[in-house]
Amino acid sequence: MRRNLPSTQALACFEAAARHESYTRAAQELALTQSAVSRQILALEDQLGVQLFRRTRHGVVLTPAGQHYGRQVARWLQALEQGTLDVMAHQGHGGALSLAAVATFATRWLIPRLPLLAQKHPEIIVHIETRTRPFLFSDTAFDAALYAGTPEQVANWPGVQAQLLMHEDVVPVCSPRLLEMAAQQSGMPRGTGRAHQGLPPQVLARLPLLQQSTRPYAWQQWFDAVGVHDAPRALDGPRYELFSMTAAAAAHGLGVALMPPMLIDAEIARGDLVIACARPLRGERGYYLVSPAQPQPPVLAAFARWLQAVAGAETAGTGATPTPSA
Repeated sequence: MRRNLPSTQALACFEAAARHESYTRAAQELALTQSAVSRQILALEDQLGVQLFRRTRHGVVLTPAGQHYGRQVARWLQALEQGTLDVMAHQGHGGALSLAAVATFATRWLIPRLPLLAQKHPEIIVHIETRTRPFLFSDTAFDAALYAGTPEQVANWPGVQAQLLMHEDVVPVCSPRLLEMAAQQSGMPRGTGRAHQGLPPQVLARLPLLQQSTRPYAWQQWFDAVGVHDAPRALDGPRYELFSMTAAAAAHGLGVALMPPMLIDAEIARGDLVIACARPLRGERGYYLVSPAQPQPPVLAAFARWLQAVAGAETAGTGATPTPSA
């Protein structure tokens, strides 16, 4: 059965004209004449039976149908271009993955471990873009997603399969200077290294607390878990959207942050952050590899096995990241 597909030339002309809302600028971008762009779009409109642009005295304006179709075409052309570049780069060997990921987890955890992937699977290339909420894979060019959420949220993501990588444990952290000042003010006895030995939860309850906007009750849950019922600042304090922002604020002494230790390895190693109270709490959220509910392509399956092995080794506390078999 013959597919009813527009030509890529017509789609490229339409996408450029839709982006600029100008045939002239589209023609300049594509090194074509304005009349050539106009002919391609007229042919596309004839094929679709839908008007994509409304002609005015000052040029062209997208119709509602044109706006909707333009967003779709832009994604299609981007995916087609990326796929073409991947095939050219790999000459038919290996492949590339397009991965959606929450920003801080990708930057702080995944990317530092990608050299290990390159050692084991040099044929796999990982492209990463930021996404924080569930989406329909059919509407995007993503092969998989690294998602942070609760089991209920993952269960309500339609048409996917989810692989739990690790739970999100959190622990209070702050700058060494803030910890030392709090210890002095609370009258705690000091000795060598005393400032880095942590504070009782009751003392933390009186310090400035940094809030994660995506987890507004995190501090309240932590204080409840450690048995502190008088924590008036549990819901108060500056709010930050990303863990990377919260970590930076804590390192600059603005307050105590409740952070997953795996996301602040560098700050802990440099001494920019220290554990304010060694009472970790297992949160409701976990980190998942999510992909369409169908058999995984070989490249994605190999990546998933490697990712699970790395996450499993670190969760088990082996202190080393393995190089799993493919």
